[in-house]
Amino acid sequence: MPKYDLPGPKSAEYMEMSDKYEGGATSRQQPFVWDHAEGVKIWDVDGNEYIDWTSGVLVTNVGHCHPHHVEAIQKQVARLMNPYDFPTPERVTYAKRLVGITPENLNACFMVTTGSEATEAAMRMAKRYSGKHEIISFYGGFHGRTGMAMSAAGKQGTKFRYGPTLTGHIQSPFPYCYRCPFDLDCDSCGFKCLAFLDLVVKTQTTGDLAAVITEPYQGGSGFIFPPDGWLTELQAWCREHDVLFILDEVQSSFGRTGKMFAAEHEDLQPNFMPLGKGIGSGIPTSALMTEQRIMDVFERGEASSTTGGNPVSCAAAHAVLDIFESENLVENSAKMGEYMKGRLLEMQEKSPYLGDVRGKGLVMGMEFVKDKETKEPAPDIMWEVIDTCATEGLCCGAVGFYGNVIRVAPPLVISQDEAEQSCDIMESVLLGLD
Repeated sequence: MPKYDLPGPKSAEYMEMSDKYEGGATSRQQPFVWDHAEGVKIWDVDGNEYIDWTSGVLVTNVGHCHPHHVEAIQKQVARLMNPYDFPTPERVTYAKRLVGITPENLNACFMVTTGSEATEAAMRMAKRYSGKHEIISFYGGFHGRTGMAMSAAGKQGTKFRYGPTLTGHIQSPFPYCYRCPFDLDCDSCGFKCLAFLDLVVKTQTTGDLAAVITEPYQGGSGFIFPPDGWLTELQAWCREHDVLFILDEVQSSFGRTGKMFAAEHEDLQPNFMPLGKGIGSGIPTSALMTEQRIMDVFERGEASSTTGGNPVSCAAAHAVLDIFESENLVENSAKMGEYMKGRLLEMQEKSPYLGDVRGKGLVMGMEFVKDKETKEPAPDIMWEVIDTCATEGLCCGAVGFYGNVIRVAPPLVISQDEAEQSCDIMESVLLGLD
C-alpha cells in the first residue's frame, strides 16, 4: 500500500482553486500543495512529509527556511526594504563579496532580480560594448522568458507560437552526448559541435557577432552536461574570434555542481556570468558579474533595475554566503552527489527504462526511455515514477528536451541518512515498475 493517498483533501481543494483562478499556465509536478518546509523536508497542506529532490526548482541550496537565512531577512525587513536609485551597505558589501569569490577577471557586479533579467542584461551589455548585434546560443538552451532571453532559447516550448523573435539570434548544436545531434561517439567525435560553429558563422551570421551564450549544463533540457574540456574550447573559440563569452550560471552556481561556481571545474573566465536561483535561496535575487572595462562604456544610471539589489534580497544573499562558509555546503554537495549518483547508476544497470544518468555534485538527470537500444523517450514511464514517488514521500519533478527526465537536485544540506532514504524510495519505485 502507498504511504499517502494523493492528492489529500486540502491539496485537492487548492489545486481546484488554482485551475479556476490562475489560468492553468503555471507549473504543476506532483499532486500535492506545499505548506511549509525545513532543510530538505516538505510538508503539504494535508500534513504529509516529503524529502525534496527539487530544491524548489534549484533555488533553496542552503535548505528550506534555514534559521540564519530567516533571521537575516526578518531583521532587514524591519530596517529598510527598497531605496531605488540609492546605494545601501547591504548592496555594496555584497557586490564586494561576489567579486571576491567569482573568477578573478569578473570585477564588477550589477544586481538585478531574476535570472531572465541577468541573462538579458548580459546580452544587452555585450551588444552595447562590442557595437555588434548577433548572439549565438545553443539547441536546448534556456536563458529565461523575457524578449532577448526567449530569442536565445533552444527549446520550442519556450517560444512556440509567440510569433517572431528578435533578429540576430543564431542557434548551434549543443553536445547532448546521449543523443548526439551528429550521431557520433562522444569519446572520438573531436568536439564536432564546436567545430560546427565555424560553419554556423560562415552561413548564418552577417559578420557582426557580439557574443556566445551557454549554460555550463543545460538545466531545462534535462541536465545535459557537455564533455569535459568542451567549455574550455568554447571559451578559446570566443577569444580567437573576438567574441564575448557569456556563461549563464543562473542555475549552476552556489555549490550546485560540487564547486561554488561551475566555471571552477575548468577554471573558466567568461566575460559575463549571470547568477540567480541559489544566490538568494528563495528570495528573488540575481546578479550579473562582468568586467569593469565593459561597465566603463555605460553612463551612470544607464543600467538599472527597480528592485535589483534591494536591501532585503542582499541581506538574504549575504546570509546564503555565511551559511556556505560555516557549513561547508560545497564539500557536502560534492560528497552527497557522488553517493547519490553512484546509487542512480546502479539503478540504471537494473532498470530497462532508465537510459541515462548524468550530472555533477547535487544536480543529476535520470532520462527515461522505452527501450535502451532505440532510446525512444518515455515520458509516460517517467510520470509514473514521479507520481508513485510522491505517494512514498519523495518530491521530484520532470524536465527535459523530450519531457522524459527526472531532476535530482536536493538542497545542499542533505545528510547521508536523507540521501540514503530518498534513494531507497526511488529504487523501490523504479524497480517495482511492471
